[in-house]
Formats: sequence, C-alpha cells, structure tokens
Amino acid sequence: MTKSIHVGGRPVWAEISLRAILRNLEIIRKHVDGNGHHGGKRGSNGKRMVLAVVKSNAYGLGAVPISKALQKAGTEWFGVTCANEGVELRESGIRQRILVLTGFWPCEEKRLLENHLTPTVTRVDDLRHLERAAKSFLGKSGHRQSARGNSSRVRFHLKINTGMNRLGISPSEVEAFASALADCPHLELEGTFTHFASAEDFIGGQTVSQEELFRSCLDRLRALGVSPGIVHLANSGAICARPETWADMVRPGAILYGYHQRFDPPEKRREVMAQMALEPSLSLRARIISLRDVPPGEAVGYSARFITERQSKIAVINAGYADGVVRARTNRGCALVRERRVPLVGTISMDLTTLDVTDVPGVALGDVVTIYGKDGKSAIEVSDVAPEIGTVTSDLLCALGRRVPKYYT
Repeated sequence: MTKSIHVGGRPVWAEISLRAILRNLEIIRKHVDGNGHHGGKRGSNGKRMVLAVVKSNAYGLGAVPISKALQKAGTEWFGVTCANEGVELRESGIRQRILVLTGFWPCEEKRLLENHLTPTVTRVDDLRHLERAAKSFLGKSGHRQSARGNSSRVRFHLKINTGMNRLGISPSEVEAFASALADCPHLELEGTFTHFASAEDFIGGQTVSQEELFRSCLDRLRALGVSPGIVHLANSGAICARPETWADMVRPGAILYGYHQRFDPPEKRREVMAQMALEPSLSLRARIISLRDVPPGEAVGYSARFITERQSKIAVINAGYADGVVRARTNRGCALVRERRVPLVGTISMDLTTLDVTDVPGVALGDVVTIYGKDGKSAIEVSDVAPEIGTVTSDLLCALGRRVPKYYT
C-alpha cells in the first residue's frame, strides 16, 4: 500500500500506478521495435506507432490522467469507442490523434469533426454521411487548416471485417468502398484496420486466416488505386506473440495496464510473460469496518450461502459489487489481510463484502484488505482472478465503481 494515501470517508480506494503504465508502454515499444520486424510506416520518433486503447474510461482506471501521462510519454494515437469519450480527452488537453474505433451513428459526424476526432468507417454508406459533414466543416472559415495539418480533406480510418463479424465492411465490399470513396472529394483514407477474434489462440487457425484475408483486401484496395494508409491489426494478444501482424501501428489494451491474456496452449503464456514482464497497475483496497465472532452453524450474508463450520471471526469491508468486488466472487477466491490470503465468504452485496479472518493473528478494525494488488510479499492480481470466475481481465477492470476514489502514483 502506498503510505502517502489517506482516505477520508468511506474506506475503499483504488491506487493506479502511472509509473507501471509508462513502464509497460516502454516494454511494448521495445518489443515491437526490437526484434527485426521493422517494416511499415513510422511515427515522428522513427518507431512503430502506438495507439493506446483508453476506451471505457481506460478500462475503468481513469482515461484522463492516464492519457495525459501517455501523451507526455509520446504516445502517437489514442483509441476510444465513441464521440463522448473522445471529447472528454480533448477537453482535458489531449492533442494527439484520437481514433473512434467503433464507428459513428448518422448525425454524429459533425461533433466528431468539430473536436478533431478521427472517425472509423464501418459501412460503405458511412462515406455518404461523412462526405456531407466534411464538405460543410471544411467550407467554414478557419476549419480548412484545423482539420489536421495542411490537409484540405477530412481523414478517416476504414475497418474491414475479417471474421469477427461485428463491425467493418465485408471483403466483398472492397470494390464498392473504393467506388464510393472516389465520389468523396472531401475525404481521405488515412488508415485501414481489422480486429482479431482470438489472437491468443495458437491451436486454432482463425487469426492466420483473418490476417491473410485482411492482406488480400489491402492488395485489392491498392490495385484499385486506393492507398490503405496506416495499416494496423495487432491488439494486445497479437502484440505479445504475433510479430507478423505488427504492421505500421499496434493497439495495446489490457497489456498497457499490465495484464496478459490467457494464451492457448498455456505454455505460450509463460513464454510471453518471460519476454514481456509487465507490471500490473491496479490496487483495490478497503479497511475492515466490522469484526464479529460467529459460532459454528451460523449463516453469513444474503440467502445463507455461507455457513460457518467452526468458531469464526468474520470481517466486513466497505466494498461490494458496486465498487468492483463482482458478485461472481461469492464464496470464491481470496483477499489479502496482513499478507495472508483470507477467503471471501457469503454473498457479495452492493456495498459490503464479508471475509473469514479467523486465521489472521492480531487482525483488528481498520486493517487494510487488498482485493487486488500487492500486500508485502503476497499478491492477488485481476488477471489471476478472472479465469477463476470464468471471465476476462478487462471485465473486472471495467467493474471498478465510479464512487471508488482513485489515487495516481
């Protein structure tokens, strides 16, 4: 626990290590620029570009302070999921490029352009809406120069669906896209990308098939006289273990915050972790607000889902599923008290969680409970908990509640 943190009021808080995030950024940069895969475009620093994925409030950890630190460290691009997220970054002083990864809804184009957010085209029909907005935007006094450098056209990225089957034009629509783009004099294709469905799976062949299909689409674009611009397809899993996909820019998400995916086969994860020793950035803590001696055979919590089997000491912390201790952890897993692992017992409620601290010598009111993070030589990380309850790390990070105060170190 960071000793300088003194929480007033409700005793639950999160510590976010900006130092760890910046270290992870440097690890990612060295990884994608240091092993012989040097093709593609480069940023102003001569290195492969990085798009930091800070959508969903930077996976629940705080998009504004994290983006400010990353911008200062030279991150070239940021990725968000909607206009509101991009506008928040602009209003906080982020001046780097911001890509709206999941496209836009008709009538949203004007707001994107006014805030100099880079839109993603996911349907051929998007071009028509974007061209109309670009013509109006660029025709206004002063906007021609501010629409990104000296360009007299609005830049956008194209997403191609190669197997995820969520967003993106179909490969069969490449020719239709090129034809529609030719009728849009106020637009410029700046980048082209796809998204992998299972980059961590080295048993199945889906990722290889997606990459091959994507590159064939790029070839068809070029044959039609359309430059794909900045090519990017590597998400966190591909950054770690598929160097052939790094292209011009990479898009780290969970690994930026210090968490590796669960690779298949499992030994692949051990190999990746040895190559990229990431540092987890989140610690979630609370203090014990109640201690109760409970005799054997007594129920604890809603629906009596935990019954004591011995004389027990039950602790209560001021953190529940509204704070990030997800309900799926009911009677599953542990937290740390005085460097010891103690079981979570009983139904996790909205505001409170109960723990069995019977085996912790000297446990007292006010003791710090570490839900995620390190306590001395012991640690429980989000990426360890996720597979225990059948989910992914980013799900647990995004569950961090809005009412939990965050301290950046």
